[in-house]
Parts: sequence; structure tokens; C-alpha cells
Amino acid sequence: MFSGFKAFILRGNVIELAVAVVVGTAFTALVNAIVTAVINPAIGALFSAESLSTALVVEIPTLMGDEPAKLMFGAVIAALLNFLIVAAVVYFALVMPMNALAKRAEAARQAGEPVTAADEPPTELELLGEIRDLLARRDASGPSA
Repeated sequence: MFSGFKAFILRGNVIELAVAVVVGTAFTALVNAIVTAVINPAIGALFSAESLSTALVVEIPTLMGDEPAKLMFGAVIAALLNFLIVAAVVYFALVMPMNALAKRAEAARQAGEPVTAADEPPTELELLGEIRDLLARRDASGPSA
């Protein structure tokens, strides 16, 4: 009953996914800290506000005369800025290098060079070819005593 679960947990994809989630969470915390502590106050200073999140507030009077509703355009701009920073880092740190590797592999493939990963196991056809060659060498050396 637990052997199937153990096999599932120990598969490489699950471990890689767990590492990606942990690193992604840490990365998000880092970007949020930079945006909240550095960028928002700097831009907020341009609008004479504590931070960008508290800048550009538009108050709308309510019908009952209570406290007015607030439209916080600065908070939306801060979230957009946060998104753009995350997207830029992901693009320049992950997507561009992967595209360069893919382009290099495609150029090697077109040039006729074999392209295999170091950790990629041999295919069945390659293994069968090796077995055939070993058997042919054994038969060529004559019967063993």
C-alpha cells in the first residue's frame, strides 16, 4: 500500500516541483521586500505620500454620509510594478538562458552533432546495439573453455 506512495514521492518530478515551489516562494518574498521597502517609498516620495500604496487615493462620498470610500490607484500601480519586476527577473534569469541553450542545441542538431544530456539514459535501440556488438566480439574470439 505504501510502496506506490513511496515510489510517487521519490520520483524526480515531485522533488523538482517541491524545490521550485520553495525557491519561488523565497524569490517572491525577496521581490516583495524590495518593492515594499525601496521602490514604493521612493515613488511615494514623488507624490508626497508614505509609499506608492498610499499615494493617488481618490475619495468618493457615500450616500449615507459615512466615511468616504477610497479608490487606491497607488496600490494598483505598486502591484503592477511588483509583477513587472518578477516577470523581468524570470525572463532574464530563466527564459533567456533556456532559449539560448535551445538555440545552441538546435544549431548542433542541424550541424549533425549528437545532442544528448549527460544524465539522459541510453535508448533501447542503443542498448540493443551494444549487446549485439558484445556478442559479435565474443563469438569472433572463439569458444571459451
